[in-house]
Amino acid sequence: MLNEGPEQFNNSRTESETKSHPQHQTATLGMGCFWSPEALFGQLPGVMRTRTGYAGGTTDNPEYRRMGDHTETVQIDFDPGQISYEQLLKVFWDNHNPANINDYKGRQYLSLLLFHDAEQERAIQHCIEQRIDSGDRRPETEIAPYTVFYPAEERHQKYYLKRFPDALAKLSQLYPSQEEIDGSTIAARLNGLAKGYTSLERIRNEIMEWPISLPERDRILELITKIRW
Repeated sequence: MLNEGPEQFNNSRTESETKSHPQHQTATLGMGCFWSPEALFGQLPGVMRTRTGYAGGTTDNPEYRRMGDHTETVQIDFDPGQISYEQLLKVFWDNHNPANINDYKGRQYLSLLLFHDAEQERAIQHCIEQRIDSGDRRPETEIAPYTVFYPAEERHQKYYLKRFPDALAKLSQLYPSQEEIDGSTIAARLNGLAKGYTSLERIRNEIMEWPISLPERDRILELITKIRW
C-alpha cells in the first residue's frame, strides 16, 4: 500500500476504475526524462494510474528547477492480476540504455529501480540473473529501497496528453478537476496514445472488457472517440 505524505496517489477515480481495480501494487522507477516513461507504462493494460515525480534522493520538497539529489521518476499503480512486476521490469530494461541516458551525467536522469518490498527486490535480482544468462551485460541500474516520492508539478503530469486541449476538455466531463484527470486510468491510456505507444482501437477494446455498466461504458467510449487529436 502507499504511504501517507507527498508520495500518496490521488485516490480519485470513476466508478469503473474502482470496480475494475480493487487491489493494487506500486512500482517506482527512473529511466531518463520522466515524460516518455509515464506514457510508455500508462498505455499498458493492468496499469491503473501513473504520475511523474522526484525520488531516490534526500532533498526535502524538491522541484523541477531545484531537484537536489533526486532523480526524475515515474510511479506506477498496477493490478498484479493483470500485469506482473516482472513484466514491468521487462518493459523497463527493454526501453532504455542504463549506461548512457541521453549522454547525461548526474542524478536527474538515472536508470533507477526503487523496490517497495522484499518481493520486488527478489524480482529485480531474478530478472537481472535471467538477462545475464541470456547473454546481456549486468544493467548499470541503481537499485535501492523506496523511501519517498514527491509528485512533480502539474505541467509535468500526462505531458503528451496536455498537448491536446480537446482531449482535456472531453475528460473534464468525467472528472471535475485536473488533478483527478491526471490520476485516472483513462488519462494514462490517452497519454500513451498521444505519444504513439498505443492505438485508440486498443484502448476501446480494453474498456469493452471493464466490468462496468453499459451506460457508463458507452459514455466513456463516446467521449474518447470524439476527441480531436
